[in-house]
Amino acid sequence: MKKTRGKATGGPTGGGLPTKPENIYLAEAPRRVDLRRPFFIFLGIALFAAVHFSAPWSDAVDPTGEPFPLTREGKAALGLFFLAATWWVFEVIPIGVTSILIGVMQALFLIRPAREALTDFMDPSVWFIFGSVVIGMAFSKTGLTQRMAYKMLALVGERTIMIYLGCFLMTASLTLIMAHTAVAAAVFPLLMAIYSLYQEDERPTRFGKGLFIGMAFVAGAGSVVTLLGAARGAVAIGFYKDIAGEEIGFFQLTYYMFPIGWVMVFLLWAFFMVFFRPERKTIPGLRERAKSLYTRLGPISQTEILTLLIVFACITVLGLRSFCDAFAPLDKSAVILVATILFFLLKILSIDDLEEIPWNIVLLFGGAMSIGLCLWQTGAANWLAIKWLVLFQNAHWFIFVMGITLFVLVMTNLIMNVAAIAICLPVALVLAPYLGVAREVILFASLAAAGMPFLFLVGAAPNAIAYSSKQFSSGTFFLAGIPASLLLMVVVGVFAWLIWPLMGMPVVAQ
Repeated sequence: MKKTRGKATGGPTGGGLPTKPENIYLAEAPRRVDLRRPFFIFLGIALFAAVHFSAPWSDAVDPTGEPFPLTREGKAALGLFFLAATWWVFEVIPIGVTSILIGVMQALFLIRPAREALTDFMDPSVWFIFGSVVIGMAFSKTGLTQRMAYKMLALVGERTIMIYLGCFLMTASLTLIMAHTAVAAAVFPLLMAIYSLYQEDERPTRFGKGLFIGMAFVAGAGSVVTLLGAARGAVAIGFYKDIAGEEIGFFQLTYYMFPIGWVMVFLLWAFFMVFFRPERKTIPGLRERAKSLYTRLGPISQTEILTLLIVFACITVLGLRSFCDAFAPLDKSAVILVATILFFLLKILSIDDLEEIPWNIVLLFGGAMSIGLCLWQTGAANWLAIKWLVLFQNAHWFIFVMGITLFVLVMTNLIMNVAAIAICLPVALVLAPYLGVAREVILFASLAAAGMPFLFLVGAAPNAIAYSSKQFSSGTFFLAGIPASLLLMVVVGVFAWLIWPLMGMPVVAQ
């Protein structure tokens, strides 16, 4: 804009108005009107209105002939689901505020009572995410993340391709023994420390996008390998036992999921080297700089040791819940929140740290829980599942399995993966015998899909934690997730058709 030197036209004694500084702007460049935001705002509202106020939809009918009607509340829940998905993807308002809208709309349009819709924002799963974020903050404040980052960089060297691999392997390995949400929260500040050595400011780069989106993707891939990686495995095995009357053990699950999880980790590494190839092949002097910075940190402090003891004690108790009956009744959210309380009791964290909590992310998952339970409780989720799965009732077993996998993949991107499993798996396991499909292949294919939501931030906590890096938008994440999801479908298809049968898994009902 053109500046010009102006002259005062009045003053306190001259009867005129006081003037601004002598450099004033005579004209401003015309502002461009951004029509994208209002378009997607009204698109979301239009989708909700079109679904909610449409004529009643036909019943879903399962293979036994039992009808599942879509109630008025269920239809409204679907409309709200489309509204939230549109606003989340295109970020027309902060994603946490869109989540608040989910609760408000349920109350205003009588979809569910306000007490139910808004109480979901305080669901134990949301508190687990809060506790995981606090663990990450403790690691960052005490310097543990920098210590780990510098040590890893000294090992992997200066090539960005190896930095990708080192970060991805570390993330996936940790999910074998602890929940992927906690892993993402702990690894996130470490990746921020690594990125600061690549780029001095927080401006987005291809390397930054690949590093943080990749962390979210491989956290999901690693979490499918054991029951410790996420709660969805235990939920799925519980449904399987109730419906099929058979127990799937810890090591049996790992036997089948270990190869598919690690194949996806290495394929995702190759994926990010293609789609988010770093601007620089190497970071000259990085290894020596990392060694120097590590030395500068000095010996490990008592505060760092205390933080590690608290976190490892928490992880141990969470792990024992899967093996020891005495620990099984303990709620995982309560366990991880004990760590939060201890951090403040022992003055590892302070009130200033509490005010730095990324509430936008916490609210995001509160909204995800609310819309997921809304779809479930109104019957909309069952209606959707049956409508979709009966399309494949006369198909080849492989087509049916892939149809289930696709449905689980879509649902787990839009609601919490535990809720997606709870919605999809029981229906699929009941339908399987009618179609001559073994229930085992359905269970493991569904678990693989549920663990890797690559499209939407609400699909898994690591996705939202990675978003805190400010390296990418939700739209960028969605676009990266399309080819990654197609890759996942191909890998699940290869395992269901060839690899799992070779490992002894039945795919056709006996």
